[in-house]
Amino acid sequence: MRSLRRALVLNASREPLCVVALKRAVALVLSGKAVVLEQDPLPLRSARASLPAPQVIVLTRYVHVPYRGTVPPTRRTVLQRDARRCAYCAGPADTVDHIQPRSRGGRHEWTNVAAACARCNHRKADRLLSELGWELLVTPTVPRGSTILMATARPHPSWQSYLSLQAA
Repeated sequence: MRSLRRALVLNASREPLCVVALKRAVALVLSGKAVVLEQDPLPLRSARASLPAPQVIVLTRYVHVPYRGTVPPTRRTVLQRDARRCAYCAGPADTVDHIQPRSRGGRHEWTNVAAACARCNHRKADRLLSELGWELLVTPTVPRGSTILMATARPHPSWQSYLSLQAA
């Protein structure tokens, strides 16, 4: 097994479902529940068999996914959504700021959080943008399905075409 230890799982309708460990992906393929779409050039080998190392698999049967509510924002997902750029100065961001501070009734939700550099986050502190005369360079939004999936697992380049279909 090389550096890729995870595989993207697509529903039978080719929608991204989740990311699983390589061991689980192999088990799904060997049991006939999934088919390999993208594979690593170096196969997995055992004493008796050789199998392509799956990077993207598609389930052979459609799995009904119940309604998923909005995933709450985390530091990692907010930084991913905002491309690690500060919402106030466009510099490299490494922290998350609540636009309307929680101490002033702001909620921890996607539209109230933005990536910020440590300097801007510290200067803003618990003040409102209007008190500082600042403006946001971008408007925070709730990310769509595959954006969350990409943020929760480090995406492999071979996944990109399958994830971008969902974002369109």
